[in-house]
Amino acid sequence: MDIKQHDNGSKGAFYIENEGTKLAEMTYVWAGTDRIIIDHTEVSAALAGKGAGKQLVARAVDFAREKGIKIVPLCPFAKSVFEKVVAFRDVL
Repeated sequence: MDIKQHDNGSKGAFYIENEGTKLAEMTYVWAGTDRIIIDHTEVSAALAGKGAGKQLVARAVDFAREKGIKIVPLCPFAKSVFEKVVAFRDVL
């Protein structure tokens, strides 16, 4: 799955799109310059059970590592992924 990102400097999202339709999206807001807060994750029925949500979290983790920032997972789904995947916790 090709995960795209948009960021306007105060908030942004990682998303999966097919033919112009968003099939999954995880939104975040910036908290200062060194932290993002994941506040919502939504996956369409078309991608249900295919690991799309986890892949969005993984892309956010990669982004945080690239930028040297931390993640605060307020979204219950993202929080559950961080609880399950120990390898992602370095960005918390």
